[in-house]
Amino acid sequence: MNDVSLILAAAAMFMAGCAANGALRGTGDLGLVIERGAGRITLIETSGRSALGTVEGLGDLSHAAAVYSRDGRYAFVFGRDGGLSKVDMLRMSVDKRVLQAGNSIGGAISSDGRVIAVANYEPGGVQLFDAATLERLADIPSTYGDGSRRSKVVGIADAPGNRFVFSLFEAGEIWIADASEPRTPKLERFPAIGREPYDGFVTPGGRYYIAGLFGEDGLVLVDLWNTVGGAKRILGGYGRGEEKLPVYKMPHLRGWAIAGDVAVFPAIGRHEVLMVNTATWTEIARVPVHGQPVFAIAQPGGRRVWVNFAFPKNDVVQVIDLPSRTVVRELRPGKAVLHMEFTPRGEQVWISARDDDLVTVYDTASFAPLARIAALKPSGIFLTSRAASTGF
Repeated sequence: MNDVSLILAAAAMFMAGCAANGALRGTGDLGLVIERGAGRITLIETSGRSALGTVEGLGDLSHAAAVYSRDGRYAFVFGRDGGLSKVDMLRMSVDKRVLQAGNSIGGAISSDGRVIAVANYEPGGVQLFDAATLERLADIPSTYGDGSRRSKVVGIADAPGNRFVFSLFEAGEIWIADASEPRTPKLERFPAIGREPYDGFVTPGGRYYIAGLFGEDGLVLVDLWNTVGGAKRILGGYGRGEEKLPVYKMPHLRGWAIAGDVAVFPAIGRHEVLMVNTATWTEIARVPVHGQPVFAIAQPGGRRVWVNFAFPKNDVVQVIDLPSRTVVRELRPGKAVLHMEFTPRGEQVWISARDDDLVTVYDTASFAPLARIAALKPSGIFLTSRAASTGF
């Protein structure tokens, strides 16, 4: 054996030894669970359905969300206290952390992975940061009216072309920030879209941004391929004048289900989900459900949509079969189900139950529980597969 062969053989043995000792691993099956009761996250892996460890010191995580770097190594966690934390998923440690505002509600990462955008309630606006260093690059104040007031920013999402799209709650506006030059972002504004947009999302593929309205019936759609067309109202008056139910928890649009040519939307305050044709954005059906829906999330493959609910009926998850438009299964994962997350190919779903301090993993074919993981007041579950998706 020559010297080169010896070196290659030694290197192979070293790499094999590292892998056996757990020193090397990929990030494709990793994720995190927000433990809102402890100000920390639990790192998870989906291949063995287990918890790997925790990362502490992340502040107020009562409404926390996370996005990932392109390679899935780093999670950017947005805390309610305005904290932006960059977490190394492999070292299970905080890489960097900044307090960037008084009250933050979420964030997004640009399509090229260079820029982090954080949406803020207080003081109101969007801050842009360098993803590598967390250096502040720009401040976009959400001023409206005569310019003396700032609106809460909600529903922020990334869009193709290094753009961020978000809604202004009090102002009733949608803005697009082009962060191709992040120190000098270019803004496009859509005023008078309707009363109190409370959340928004970008459809898979990145063509449409849709915001829900709390102050009136209906939703608002912006075609990101043709913004000259402005914002368009859709599903106006879906309550049809009926007496509105009290809203115990706002639906979250980020989880709204797009499955092929059908979108499934929670009806605000109603015990229904709306089925909508995505070519015409018109209603095609309604499905009665257990309570007021919060998340309606499409299982990969698009045949089923999983729905959870607001208080007081929040211990149930229902599964809707799209072809038959019926509920085909009902699960009870625990008290106060807050979030559901599918593995990329849809064979598992991870469900958090806040008041039982529990995350349960289900087999989506048999609906059998596969694993249970303890967590202190778990809420959001975010897998690294989101790194490859637009709108997350």
